[in-house]
Amino acid sequence: MDNNREGFNPLVLLAFAALTFAVLALCVSIGSVHIPLSEVITVMIALGRASILEDNMTATIIRDVRLPRVITAALTGASLSVCGGAMQGLLKNPLADGTTLGVSSGASLGAVIAIAFGISIPFIPFAGTVVMAMLFAFISLFLILTLAYQMDFSLSTNTIILIGVIYSMFVSSIVAFLTTFASDRVRQITFWSMGSLSGSNFVNVWTLIIALAICGSIILSHARELNAFAVGEDNARHVGVNVKRVKLIIMIAVSALIGVCVSIGGTIGFVGLVTPHMIRMISGPNHKRLLPACAFGGAVFLMLADLVARTILNPLELPIGVVTSFTGALLFIYIFYTARRKSHA
Repeated sequence: MDNNREGFNPLVLLAFAALTFAVLALCVSIGSVHIPLSEVITVMIALGRASILEDNMTATIIRDVRLPRVITAALTGASLSVCGGAMQGLLKNPLADGTTLGVSSGASLGAVIAIAFGISIPFIPFAGTVVMAMLFAFISLFLILTLAYQMDFSLSTNTIILIGVIYSMFVSSIVAFLTTFASDRVRQITFWSMGSLSGSNFVNVWTLIIALAICGSIILSHARELNAFAVGEDNARHVGVNVKRVKLIIMIAVSALIGVCVSIGGTIGFVGLVTPHMIRMISGPNHKRLLPACAFGGAVFLMLADLVARTILNPLELPIGVVTSFTGALLFIYIFYTARRKSHA
């Protein structure tokens, strides 16, 4: 089949990019202080020029507060959605996402340990939490795959999912135990564990850009193999896919990307589960189109969720995980109900 026809239509890609930019500008505009869209776009275009920031409080708010937070939300949403789309194809399970492996729970444990014990790296803000989250994400992946391999040499999907669920429950109990003893940091841990992008800065933005560029490229480069997996592992073997190798590569890339996302934004649920389902209705099941579309869809979804989180109860701020879980649950029920009606039609 022609690779160009399999790939993403440039016009559709441009439409997704335009929608994402429009939502980004809207989310920067709306907040405790309303900023006209025209001014937001002007500042964003002229961001590199120092002259526009001189004695301009609005431009300073956009550059130092709103823009890094909204871009962080977009990149986090894109990352989680791509991971979810990849895991659903890899495991051939519509309920799979980046948290299925238990890696998200492991990353959370690492970040909670860093917060509870004040672990940090000198001169690098947030590095302690980021490093611990990624370290525990990889440790979790290693433990889960080792246990799965001991139980089933073929590393079957059902075995991996089962061990991932059990591991997540185990880690949740450890997090609860640590929270009990970290009395002076309970509020910080609790709010963070439900997801929060407050205080995001351009260090977070660049960290996410690098992680998404590296891990996202690895995942996207295996789109053909994911298409084969979506039909079944036996089919993948028949067309020459090294099943174990591809599984490990994609799981490691997903683990690294989730580790970075969790370390910056905390535990944000449902993005990687619901967004790929919605995008699949538009782009179809071909992962060469699905994964790039998931990146844009996840970015839009999380930017809007973050907008709701910081404005709906202004001046109070909701944890973003509360918004994504509530919205995601309703959307998933709608998707499931619609799919059931179509299957019985």
